Amino acid sequence: MKSQFAQDVLEGLTSEQKRLSSKYFYDDIGSKIFQEIMAMPEYYLTDSEFEIFDFQAKQIIEAVAFNTHFNLIELGAGDGAKTARLIAHLIELNIDFTYVPIDISQKANDILVEKMKEQFPSLTIKPKTGDYFKLLAEEQKEKDPSFLLFIGGNIGNYSESDAIDLLKLFYTNMKIGDKLLVGVDLKKNPLIIHQAYFDPHGITKRFNLNLLARINKELGANFQLDYFDFYCYYNPLTGDLKSFIVSLKEQSIFIKALDKTVELGWGELIWTELSKKYDLNEFSSLSSKAGFTHIHNFLDCKHYFSDILLEKK
Repeated sequence: MKSQFAQDVLEGLTSEQKRLSSKYFYDDIGSKIFQEIMAMPEYYLTDSEFEIFDFQAKQIIEAVAFNTHFNLIELGAGDGAKTARLIAHLIELNIDFTYVPIDISQKANDILVEKMKEQFPSLTIKPKTGDYFKLLAEEQKEKDPSFLLFIGGNIGNYSESDAIDLLKLFYTNMKIGDKLLVGVDLKKNPLIIHQAYFDPHGITKRFNLNLLARINKELGANFQLDYFDFYCYYNPLTGDLKSFIVSLKEQSIFIKALDKTVELGWGELIWTELSKKYDLNEFSSLSSKAGFTHIHNFLDCKHYFSDILLEKK
């Protein structure tokens, strides 16, 4: 039986427009390369959101306005570094809450729990591993309100219609009065966006080509990375930034686990990622289509990024 990874690779590389899902970027090597990306001076997203959490955590907590115990639920918690800034303020203000990080990786949750307990010995933490929506459906049975975090600009990896569908799923699996904080990368000078993703250091290129290396390692393919390049472009009118792996020659790739040979033409593209940027009015309209009521936009000082607070009423 093929793994989900194998099935998605087969479907993607046999499509008319070849594609590989960005969710598979993050094996151990890919995760380390992404840490390099976040450290680049051109990659403004991380610093922008850290600034919001550093300087506006108190205002975020006040806007959430729960006056009883609540669950702080983080969807795709990762290393929890940004959330730690929020948790620090919650603890400092002596607010009664339980931190519920949700991730598909048990290992990621184990590392996060250890890190958080070391940093905040008094923190009540109940990690959950698995599918967001199954676990959120369980949370609906809880009487306590929930404050959900979907931060880091992850909403940008979905097309507009898919983003509405995703928000609708969140909405369906929330209780009346629950809040959702969504990290949204904003439209800005196109050169700033382009430099963040098409960096002069070649780190984003390594990040993308590591996906081919992962297919080699896990599925027995014979991609030769020297025969590929990386390209991305940003459309400031639509807000779409698309990333591609480029085949530099005609080549045949055999993938042992799939017993499949994939033909690539000279200059043929493999689409790896969408990273959509919004303006505030666009996202307000999008979230309202999913049923949410807009509460507040929390912006960094340059207005590059916003954490947007929504409520299910």
